[in-house]
Amino acid sequence: MIALIAEKPSVAKDIARIIGATQRNDGYLSGNGYMVTWAFGHLIQLAMPEAYGVANFRRESLPILPPDFRLIPRQVKAEKGYKADPGVLKQLKVIKEVFDRCDKIIVATDAGREGELIHRYIYNYLGCTKPFVRLWISSLTDRAIREGMDNLQPGERYDNLYLSAKSRSEADWLIGINATQALSVAAGQGVFSLGRVQTPTLVMICSRYLENKNFVPAKFWQLKAATASGEISFTAQSTAKWEQQPEAIAALQRVKDAGQLAVKSVERKETSQEPPLLYDLTTLQKEANTKLNFSADKTLSIVQSLYEKKVMSYPRTGSRYISEDVFDEMPERVAMLGQYPRFAGYAAGLDGAALNRRSVNDGKVTDHHALIVTENLPGELSKDERAVYELVAGRMLEAFSGRCVKDVTTAVLSAGDTDFTVKGAVMKEAGWRAVFGERETGGDEEAASLPPLQEGECLPLSGVDLLEKQTKPKPLHTESSLLAAMENAGKELEDAGLKASLKDAGIGTPATRAAIIETLFTRQYIVREKKNLVPTDKGLAVYRIVKDKKIADVGMTGMWETALSKIEAGNMDADTFRKGIEVYAAQITAELLSVQLSVAGSETCPCPKCGSGRILFYPKVAKCSNVDCTLTIFRNKCDKQLSDKQIVELVTKRKTGLIKGFKGKNGKAFDASLVLDEQFNVAFSFPEKKGKPKK
Repeated sequence: MIALIAEKPSVAKDIARIIGATQRNDGYLSGNGYMVTWAFGHLIQLAMPEAYGVANFRRESLPILPPDFRLIPRQVKAEKGYKADPGVLKQLKVIKEVFDRCDKIIVATDAGREGELIHRYIYNYLGCTKPFVRLWISSLTDRAIREGMDNLQPGERYDNLYLSAKSRSEADWLIGINATQALSVAAGQGVFSLGRVQTPTLVMICSRYLENKNFVPAKFWQLKAATASGEISFTAQSTAKWEQQPEAIAALQRVKDAGQLAVKSVERKETSQEPPLLYDLTTLQKEANTKLNFSADKTLSIVQSLYEKKVMSYPRTGSRYISEDVFDEMPERVAMLGQYPRFAGYAAGLDGAALNRRSVNDGKVTDHHALIVTENLPGELSKDERAVYELVAGRMLEAFSGRCVKDVTTAVLSAGDTDFTVKGAVMKEAGWRAVFGERETGGDEEAASLPPLQEGECLPLSGVDLLEKQTKPKPLHTESSLLAAMENAGKELEDAGLKASLKDAGIGTPATRAAIIETLFTRQYIVREKKNLVPTDKGLAVYRIVKDKKIADVGMTGMWETALSKIEAGNMDADTFRKGIEVYAAQITAELLSVQLSVAGSETCPCPKCGSGRILFYPKVAKCSNVDCTLTIFRNKCDKQLSDKQIVELVTKRKTGLIKGFKGKNGKAFDASLVLDEQFNVAFSFPEKKGKPKK
């Protein structure tokens, strides 16, 4: 018997159908010599500090550096703290039974770093020693699954990928836990989450916001002249910019006095634009944010859905290239798009043509090739799914199309010792730009076309205007520009040596950047204002503390990403990386324990139990600041989240007003007040029922 484990039930069912495992069982499918089971993403996680006998949020406990990390089932929020997710425990039991009954395992979790970690953590937690092989595919089409099953890879081939994933997981724990607890202890109130990638990303958003907010615009002036040749009128802008208005007015008068414009030079040249490369995940997320106003997280969710519907290749890719063998299939994919209404006409025109090879490079394909559509024509899609599908399908047609060729004319005109420039372009071959029919946007000085001009020719001056302008700050980050900044973090560094070493390193990976941005929203560090990302007061307070600290060092974070890639390639020892992270975690802990942090608007009140501490408010609990006091109030009470205001009322008055919307074990809603009893436990107080006879 052979076991197969997939990352989620839907994928397991697809594979099971192909290999003939069609009998349904509780938590797995069986048949034809196979038992097919599944995870629900990460079933296993690293244990929290209390599992190592360490008290949380105590200065003397930091830094927390476990000698060996323990694996535990995924936790869920409970009335008091956290407990193992019952659904996870049930599925882990099923997986163990499946593994125990089989001779070998086929690993079919997603073919990437996190997919490998999902399987290995389960495998190690269960203490399994059965041999395993790897199904490594880039789409979920029937053909891809069959080909993958015919070419299963040795499991040990991906040992370094696992070590890289494990190193990433442990580094995030060491830095996130220690930095968060250190800053929170220093603040003395609330929890201030920090992280290996999260914090440098917050710094990018805040620094851009403050740069924009504090920018002082400077005025300058330019001239704009209107003229004509034959039947064609056009305008040209002065090359000079004047910082003083009187100088600009004097130049304006000299141009008026001249009364005409002389053609000083004319340059004509043919320019060609190569088509864009195919999408990787980050480039698609940037485009979807700009064109569709989708968040990075929403785009990832949609493209994952398209992948599971077998119409899109593996989404979490960092490559914009395809290999030669995949390129061989492209004429078939282009022909398939001839049946898709939006692209039918264009795809038909490419049929039989030599396809552009710019996106073909075996050496630049990593674990997965660029995002492309599969051989399956999509059926019913939601509006958002169709929009993303068409972005990818359209980009695929663009990438394999010919160059866009234009004739560009640049003319310099002169009047009264002031030069004016104008640029015009005439499309000769639309090439790849014809896919969406998009025109390239030009600046104020660019005309669609210019009349034929000759050097030395004189043109009439039909008018000249003085334009008052002002310098502009860099715009606030959108998700699109932030993704670009994360991807190209190394380019922003001032140190030339470090910049060179991080030339191709960003922070985060295509698979994790969306989650990092969403984490900043969840932590209430940033908000959206239209498309812009704007820091909150809490986000700015954290930024001011950490901006010069090691935790915010983009260069350091970029070097870690490079190190993780080296571990994956077998060029770095994972233990060496771990030791470096531990040293770093100790350094940032010492730095952060010494800071002072204040955020306006926080609730505060004395502890009624010990009298010496004050109540600190955390996302999931409120507790006394005195570490020896046991007063703890959990926010979640019968499926109702208590607000700071309700907790303050409970602590100060020992009873709240009537709170509506609690849910009983039977699922029915009820209303009640909360009271703090003699032992400082939280209990319910129910209102007297009206009309009830007194005994």
